Amino acid sequence: MTDFNWTRDQFHLPQGMIYLDGNSLGPLPKMAPARVMEMMENEWGEQLIAGWNASGWMAQPTRVGDRIARLIGAEKGHVVMGDTLSIKVFQALAAALKLNPDRKVILSDSGNFPSDLYMAEGLVNLLGNGLELRIVAPEEVEDAITDEIAVTLITEVGYTTGRKHDMAKLTAKAHEHGVITVWDLAHSAGAIPVDLAGAGADFAVGCTYKYLNGGPGAPAFIYVAPRHAKTAQPALAGWLGHARPFAFEQGYDAGKGIERMRVGTPPVLHLTALEVALDVWDKVDMADVRARSIALCERFIAGVEEHCPQLSLCSPRDSDLRGSQVSFRFEHGYAVIQALIADGVIGDFRAPDVMRFGFTPLYTSEKDVDEAVGVLTRILRGALWDRPEFLERKAVT
Repeated sequence: MTDFNWTRDQFHLPQGMIYLDGNSLGPLPKMAPARVMEMMENEWGEQLIAGWNASGWMAQPTRVGDRIARLIGAEKGHVVMGDTLSIKVFQALAAALKLNPDRKVILSDSGNFPSDLYMAEGLVNLLGNGLELRIVAPEEVEDAITDEIAVTLITEVGYTTGRKHDMAKLTAKAHEHGVITVWDLAHSAGAIPVDLAGAGADFAVGCTYKYLNGGPGAPAFIYVAPRHAKTAQPALAGWLGHARPFAFEQGYDAGKGIERMRVGTPPVLHLTALEVALDVWDKVDMADVRARSIALCERFIAGVEEHCPQLSLCSPRDSDLRGSQVSFRFEHGYAVIQALIADGVIGDFRAPDVMRFGFTPLYTSEKDVDEAVGVLTRILRGALWDRPEFLERKAVT
């Protein structure tokens, strides 16, 4: 059984703050500053460039990838770290299209994160040749998977409402029709149990700064199924994805397996901080996380619906269809979120009217949930959100 009292103690949570935004940025692991400082002083400082060999920096992306693999049900040796999530979406999508060259349609849904859709749009415009990005409503994805689809680009858990797609079911339907699947796990990794190998997923990508607590700007990961590892062609043919990067050859020769999905220089500082967070995750069972997440979400929904009738639940009511966040709609949702933040309860807002609250069992308690409901109730009953400083939109919402 996971000891959630112990996991909570592993993170720095500012005094007086109730943090319900781990679905956007996880808090700082307490051991990260000392470990990163040690790396900077003893590895970077003393070893300088020798650190690439002496401290294993060059192998870090695949070493950390294997640790992520356990949390997403991936085979060892088939996950690698590096770059941003958008870059990894581009890589996976381009490679998937190359595996299905006679088809022209990328299928995604309107609940997908805009950056994923922007990457797909950019790739369609870049490649031309009749390629099309087709977007349907989330609930229409299954029926839209037909023999003309080349690739599905689906985020398993939607960023606004937390609606959860059935990965195994959609992947099976896709394969029945000869479709390659790309799954975005940005709101899945560390939030819900994921079984990429069991579902038969072809490609997957995800970020590490949300539920995995890698820190702002922490690198993304990419998964390539073993059956595609030797044939997937990286559109971004980076130096470190070459089979022999230090041969400095003029022509590109893709590296072995997942190594070919490396692009640029590993972000060693960020990967070092992420490894500290993964030390905590090594002691966590995802089934325990999921059970506690559901309990926390259900507790919050019940409290808000009892005391805040102005708000409308827009997340699925059925926990089996929901990730680890709860979203409510309210006309003045942005101002309410700002009022909550000013009172020490941190959630966030997504246009046009969605108030999001993330529930992260590693450090969120029942007491946090009850106190957050109490603060929200007081703000709504007194219309305390209706102040100029809460109505003015900030750059990050």
